[in-house]
Amino acid sequence: MDTLNILVIEDMVSDSEPLIKVLKENNYTVVGVATNYSEALKLFYEKKIDLVIIDIFLNGKPDGITFAETINITPNVSKPFVFLTASKDRHIFESAKITNPYSFLMKPFNELEVLYAIEMAVEKFYAQKKVFSSEEQNTVIGTEYLFIKKKKSLKKVSISDILYIEVEGRYCNIVTQNEKFIILISLLKINELLKNFIKTHRNYLVNTDKIIEIIMDENLIILSGNHKIILSEKYKSFISQLNILK
Repeated sequence: MDTLNILVIEDMVSDSEPLIKVLKENNYTVVGVATNYSEALKLFYEKKIDLVIIDIFLNGKPDGITFAETINITPNVSKPFVFLTASKDRHIFESAKITNPYSFLMKPFNELEVLYAIEMAVEKFYAQKKVFSSEEQNTVIGTEYLFIKKKKSLKKVSISDILYIEVEGRYCNIVTQNEKFIILISLLKINELLKNFIKTHRNYLVNTDKIIEIIMDENLIILSGNHKIILSEKYKSFISQLNILK
């Protein structure tokens, strides 16, 4: 289970240090700090990144805009990004806006502005990707990750790390090896959105990649970490879809 990985592109230490402090205090992972366009591209392609915070002006030039244009036109690498600037120049704003940033931060920024900008950027990005946000907007579900609001930050949970999902009324418990998250979403809805998960009981969805053993006589499924899940008669038919050696 990972936190949100953020690349910071900022040439002024006086601005990057307080920004990094805010990010780390709110459980975000800063994967790198770039001070110019070349460094930014190098880190962007080398690191696993979920979001980029970009200063529009780097060493006096609007290279932050150039960086945004570059990642926008490169196939399959697009990531949500937030512009950071002290400029009040309308022309610069219009040039930056053309790149379709997911939010803007004005210097000097405060902690709440940073957290709101990140949250908005992630949710807007995945909305464009036609993924699902739960009823209370506290979860964003993508093809490989869930972004779940936990306290002040969005926690990134790899779907492949989920062992099982258990329903309790209108809520679902998302269970990984190390943590449990509670989100407001129906089991039916989340079942429509996740692949490699099968229903073993009216209240359970199980990640098939985590199944260690199926005990038919006891109506039990054993998952990684010795988690035991009920297998009801109604849902035993899923076994016929597995490739079983005889």
